[in-house]
Amino acid sequence: MKPFLLSLSASLFASLSACSTCTTAPPALAGETRRLVNTDERGVALEGHDAVAFFTVGKPVKGSASYSARHEGATYWFSSAQNLAAFEAEPARYAPAFGGYCGYAASIERVSPVDVNFFEILDGRLVLQHNQRAWDKWHADLAGNLVKADANWPALVAEHGRGEKTLVNVDDDGVALEGHDPVSYFTEHYPVKGRPEIYSTYNGAIYRFASQEHRAAFESDPAQYAPAYGGFCGYAASINKVSPVNIHIFQVLDGRLVLQHTPEAYALFNADVPGNSARADANWPGLVACKGS
Repeated sequence: MKPFLLSLSASLFASLSACSTCTTAPPALAGETRRLVNTDERGVALEGHDAVAFFTVGKPVKGSASYSARHEGATYWFSSAQNLAAFEAEPARYAPAFGGYCGYAASIERVSPVDVNFFEILDGRLVLQHNQRAWDKWHADLAGNLVKADANWPALVAEHGRGEKTLVNVDDDGVALEGHDPVSYFTEHYPVKGRPEIYSTYNGAIYRFASQEHRAAFESDPAQYAPAYGGFCGYAASINKVSPVNIHIFQVLDGRLVLQHTPEAYALFNADVPGNSARADANWPGLVACKGS
């Protein structure tokens, strides 16, 4: 798609400012799997510390939003690209046990926050505790308490967990991309209307396709074809907002379908593609946590 050459107007900023920050959620559908992960208000686990560093350097190390990954509904930050790659290769290995909540609390059928300085690696799992008192009680019967915590955890998730939040731009019928075929953006390089009888679901949204071949391609790798930022405006995400899109204003960047709200948004996003992409990626988990359902 050719870049738009135009002067910027105040209309873009008016339209973006009309989008609320955290008061009214845009169209979204909730996932069905219940999760219980200890995260902050941004949806970040381990207070932003690098999960891999607990294993490799034996201490909590602050991560950066520049190196982030999603797992079990939470965002994890890392201190290096190498640690990010290690986590993405084996997230279950590095993600903390008991959702990053206190191991001792789980052993007595409770959920409690943690101090990341009270941790240990047990049978290859990162286990954290609430404080020194919890640490001492946990270690009074380490083997027994670990068994109790493991036995109690499923019921704690069932009681305290919730479905993983999603934030997808859909219409009143739950259809994404206004019914256009996501695969067509990659193959025909323009949006093609999908057929209602040829459809698939992903992240709670319905996607329609122009052909069975496109549906099969999507289902073989839905993360490749589903639009970035839930099908909301890429530029808006880069300034920590959520905005609808014009499905004809798009581009494929690093294999991802990115849509924009207006020609102005397209121009602003493309004024600094690497920077705006990084900012949108860093902001998106927080927007999902704030506006998703």
